[in-house]
Amino acid sequence: MYKQKLVLVGNGMAGLRCVESIISKDPTAFEITIFGSEPHVNYNRILLSTVLQGNTSFEDIVINDRGWYTKNNIQLYTGETVVKIDKESRKIKTDKEREVYYDKLIIATGSIPFILPVTGVDKEGVIAFRTIEDCQKMIETSRKHKKAVVIGGGLLGLEAARGLLNLGMEVNVVHIADHLMERQLDSTASLLLQKELENQGMDFLLKKETQEIIGNERVERVRFKDGTEVEADLVVMAAGVRPNIQLAKDSGIDTNRAIIVNDYLETSIPNIYAVGECVEHHGIVYGLVKPLYEQGEVLAKHICEMKCTGYQGSVLSTQLKISGVELFSVGDFLGDETTKSITTFDELDGVYKKVVFQGRKIIGAVLYGNTNVSSRLLDMILKRQEISSEEKHVLFQSPSTAEGLIASMANHEIICNCNAVSKGAIIGAVQNKGLTTVEQVKQCTKASGSCGGCKPAVTELLAYIKGNLSDQANEQTAMCSCTTLTEDEVVYKMQLQDLTSVQEAMDVLGWENTGGCSTCRPALSYYLGMIHPEYEIRQQTFFINEQKNATVQSDNRYSVIPQMYGGMTNANCKCCR
Repeated sequence: MYKQKLVLVGNGMAGLRCVESIISKDPTAFEITIFGSEPHVNYNRILLSTVLQGNTSFEDIVINDRGWYTKNNIQLYTGETVVKIDKESRKIKTDKEREVYYDKLIIATGSIPFILPVTGVDKEGVIAFRTIEDCQKMIETSRKHKKAVVIGGGLLGLEAARGLLNLGMEVNVVHIADHLMERQLDSTASLLLQKELENQGMDFLLKKETQEIIGNERVERVRFKDGTEVEADLVVMAAGVRPNIQLAKDSGIDTNRAIIVNDYLETSIPNIYAVGECVEHHGIVYGLVKPLYEQGEVLAKHICEMKCTGYQGSVLSTQLKISGVELFSVGDFLGDETTKSITTFDELDGVYKKVVFQGRKIIGAVLYGNTNVSSRLLDMILKRQEISSEEKHVLFQSPSTAEGLIASMANHEIICNCNAVSKGAIIGAVQNKGLTTVEQVKQCTKASGSCGGCKPAVTELLAYIKGNLSDQANEQTAMCSCTTLTEDEVVYKMQLQDLTSVQEAMDVLGWENTGGCSTCRPALSYYLGMIHPEYEIRQQTFFINEQKNATVQSDNRYSVIPQMYGGMTNANCKCCR
């Protein structure tokens, strides 16, 4: 049987997630070759800041080791860059004169650091913060020098600055705007963040524009356009990134800010696709991990010729990975004249919450000091769910214990947003496989395996399971008479095996009644909507009003599922009458 030749240009997180998904869907369809410019296997670039801060080792951030490539019959070329795409003969050429033919080509070249175009950037001691090598240079420099300047007060710059502090350096953060992380925070949250980081030892030079880097062979000072200067032995450029699109441009593929793709991640050239930070979709370039994973999932389905609705864009959320700082922002957190917001500010404890509404639907939020409700907020935004009075109370109540919040979460609520892993899926994995550590949960479910922002929640959930659910493990009953699986087991297996329809779930999970029943069919449909938000769009629905839809069943009857997320009801419930 002929295997199509699939070539991936780029050995980073977005491209490899796409390949992982392709293998899970059709492991025999492709002969896969991967090229990576860095001399490493696939690693989690997002966690480089935790390595710099001393919380993680380089070995810990490896996602796929060489054994994984071998096991999946993937030919990997590291330290080798693709320099040419021959569209007519369908082959690529590398900087080592290697030529490889392809049937399908995925470009996942990511992004490159933006280096300020100022005099002196070529001096020794001026580096970016993008790769393992950059991280190693910063660690080595800290052993001989003590004055560091980080240019850029965004997410990456602040995480780099925290790492340099941990390495014993004096750190000045230079930022062109008047407050930190202005794309993710409003002024109140930004000021709280600045005060906390100043307490940790950082100094900030705001509203400063770099003019020149001064020194002989090595950097000695940084001069700004207002004439002021600051001493520096090390300058870290963290002023943003730019999509790496040179290969695509040289190959005649349509580009704008990045490689232009449609909803199926197809470029302007047949059989050439693109995914990740090098991609522009409907005018938007995404640089966070969750959108890139979502793109990779859509592309995998499309390449494997599976039905899918296409990529519809993503809601962006941000968490800062600095010890002692709890910070979360999502969506439209500023609002406008058409929106309303609820804001609480406990200045004594340093807890700030702002949630922005369009009508009664949440469209954005900023949390500082206590982010326990971040997963719930994001879940409600993604589902465009109207907020009830009870839910509003939960979001704005005083900080509760972690255990209390975990206990109040419904099993369908998402713990790990990057990988769409729910509370129920983690509980099922822990109880069925005897998992006891966060690392085991990560390996089994991928929860906390990407940005790491949900690691505290996973830790809290493990403690909750051990203390509160151990006696309940054997008391769970099957979802219905069609299966012996509990609801938690069903949700976990649906996520693990990436099931995308009710019938597929019943077939793959061994339903005894292959047609299902009135209990399991709506439940499966409900959970598919939790796992794959786009599933709700695919359903054939008959509009009733803003709150309720009637879903057409296979026998042409309609089932109505009221909006009761994680709730319970009975025959006396008024909303069902």
